[in-house]
Amino acid sequence: MIRIENVSKSNSNRILYIEASAALNRGEKIGLVGPNGAGKTTLFRMITGEEQPDEGQISTEKGVTIGYFDQDVGEMSGRSAVEEVMAGAGPVSEIAAELHALEAAMVDPDRLDEMDEIIERYGEVQGRYEELDGYGLESRAREVLAGLSFSQEMMDGDVGKLSGGWKMRVALARILLMRPDVMLLDEPSNHLDLESLIWLENFLKGYDGALLMTSHDREFMNRIVNKIIEIDAGSLTSYSGDYEFYEGQRAQNEKQQQAQFERQQAMLAKELKFIERFKARASHAAQVQSRVKKLDKIERVEPPRRRQTVAFDFLPAPRSGDDVVNIKGVHKQYGSKIIYDGFDFMIKRRERWCIMGINGAGKSTLLKLIASDAKPDSGTVTIGASVKLGYFAQHAMDVLTGDLTILQWLEERFPKAGQAPLRALSGAFGFTGDDVEKKCRVLSGGEKARLVMAAMLFDPPNFLVLDEPTNHLDLDTKEMLIKALQSYEGTMLFVSHDRHFLAALSNRVLELTPEGVHRYDGGYTEYVERTGQEAPGLHS
Repeated sequence: MIRIENVSKSNSNRILYIEASAALNRGEKIGLVGPNGAGKTTLFRMITGEEQPDEGQISTEKGVTIGYFDQDVGEMSGRSAVEEVMAGAGPVSEIAAELHALEAAMVDPDRLDEMDEIIERYGEVQGRYEELDGYGLESRAREVLAGLSFSQEMMDGDVGKLSGGWKMRVALARILLMRPDVMLLDEPSNHLDLESLIWLENFLKGYDGALLMTSHDREFMNRIVNKIIEIDAGSLTSYSGDYEFYEGQRAQNEKQQQAQFERQQAMLAKELKFIERFKARASHAAQVQSRVKKLDKIERVEPPRRRQTVAFDFLPAPRSGDDVVNIKGVHKQYGSKIIYDGFDFMIKRRERWCIMGINGAGKSTLLKLIASDAKPDSGTVTIGASVKLGYFAQHAMDVLTGDLTILQWLEERFPKAGQAPLRALSGAFGFTGDDVEKKCRVLSGGEKARLVMAAMLFDPPNFLVLDEPTNHLDLDTKEMLIKALQSYEGTMLFVSHDRHFLAALSNRVLELTPEGVHRYDGGYTEYVERTGQEAPGLHS
């Protein structure tokens, strides 16, 4: 359906692609992977024609419709969320607009003389609208929005009043409702809660078109894709299978290439030693010459290109007392909505609680109460002896203002640390080389989140309270963070929609449901086994 042939592309002095080729065929669901800045979004933009390759070509079969979701959702206002979604549904939305215009024309007294043509055209357009199931469009739009966790009130409210994250969901819903022949989804799993993520996963599994997507959520990608295209050093390499298969295959290929490289290096060293030893002897001249010629003809094996991922050893956290948090009889409500009513909860040292619950169940409220970002209406929240609390929330990025660079901001926070460990810390969170000279105020949301997280873990508290810590982290940084937190000896309380993160780090689950609060010993994996659901109310 889409062919990428010998494409080369540079972006402001940076080479992204060198004679790269790949194909997207009918029914394929492909995960596009590669480090940040490798050119994933550029590839999407070249497929849609928003950008042109410098050389080579990208061709799309005639008549193939493409729906493209990216993080830049643009302006949305003046319509309800459901109208906004319907407006993006491709041909059917254009026909709906013409139907509305014809209906207005039929009651316009100034157009009586055209009435026969208007009625005839109305009949044709109505027939086509029915053919495309136009009358079912609104109910399908509402179904998609409900899957993405919209309430009826939000569906019918002004889309302009929604936050950036919810507008992102509206933009995603437009593409899903359109059901094009090819979907290009750039990070569709960002900004989604676990329930919406699982709904989207099932939707995409049942989608019969071709799919090319990026995602920083390995579990999500694993369950959907049947092929991986990797961007590596300017070329595109295809692997048949899911993300896990690709990881294993890539490691195996690297191992084989390394072994080949080492064998060849040993052989070359042996040959060069012989040449060096006998080059001055006339009796061996012919042999030396033939070996020199042989070496010139040998195709050299390159060592495998290893992804640059920086591991970082975080300092051990100081020990806290055994009782980390004690919540007694807490009541909390917003307006008429009661979030907690007589809530009791105790967190002990080294417990790692993940909090599960649908939108509005009170997950973030609990974190805010513990971090003193909110006060209970009644009841007490007591933090234990020697507890040093670190709180990461989406608004934590507000501290990054002014004209300081990344390195200066870190030096200001840790004046005794010295540049080398701070550069290593920056590298572990994806700020390599000159990135540390970027001004904090120009950083993207994702970069700010990574920097705040890095600073928190450089001088680790013994109690981490994390609200969606992986929202803006790429796969490699997320993996590094998981490894660091697995050896962290403090206590954790966190909310996350990343199932790999939940499974790797939790040893307790607190589930908030309308029927009450449930506690589970054992981590997220045991919770799924015990309840048969990956999120409250959703059976896996």
